[in-house]
Amino acid sequence: MNLNALWEYANPKKFIQTTDRVLPWVAGLAALALVLGLIWGFFFTPVDYRQGSTVKIIYLHVPSALMAINAWMMMLVTSLVWIVRRHHVSALAARAAAPVGLVMTVIALITGAIWGQPMWGTWWAWDPRLTSFLILFLFYLGYIALWEAIENDDTAADLTSILCLVGSVFALLSRYAVNFWNQGLHQGASLSLDKEENVADVFWYPLLVCIAGFVLLFIALVLLRTRTEIRARRMRVLLARERMGA
Repeated sequence: MNLNALWEYANPKKFIQTTDRVLPWVAGLAALALVLGLIWGFFFTPVDYRQGSTVKIIYLHVPSALMAINAWMMMLVTSLVWIVRRHHVSALAARAAAPVGLVMTVIALITGAIWGQPMWGTWWAWDPRLTSFLILFLFYLGYIALWEAIENDDTAADLTSILCLVGSVFALLSRYAVNFWNQGLHQGASLSLDKEENVADVFWYPLLVCIAGFVLLFIALVLLRTRTEIRARRMRVLLARERMGA
């Protein structure tokens, strides 16, 4: 793939034109996958012999937790692009992804608590993965607040990029905490190459559809929000020029 062709999408006009065509398809596929996956998972899979009907929370919990972590990693990549290449679209894409990642984190925390109460007998435990996930949630809040607190977009992009680098440690811990610490209440990965650890096929296939739906939903929302951020930045630049001209 020609790398120079990829950088063309850093041009705001090119990005808007391309997403005009792509966004409806991504949003439509996201809706289809989510409806299919959730109906399949919640209504057409059996109850688990140990967890009962509580097991079906995985169709919300696992995809949202996965996207909460990967959203931050996407923000890390776009922040690094901003630091190295100074492309405004990349910085605005990171800003656009943050609220989406925050909502995914909230969904994961709430559904995890709903699952944990009957399984562990408590809504919350200071488990390594849960604790790192809570810290990731706080980093999301801090990232969004930092963007809002700084008036100059370039300065805000610089500082939030640094914050994103630091927060990536906790994003990785949220993903691999179970591997780092053997102790802890949290179960192992629901999706694994280890057949003994991986969920049964009857749960696995609808879970994959739900994950695909969440991934497509995340892409659609980030594209939509990035377009909004680009237009908002244009408005701020135009207003600043008008004030200077006056």
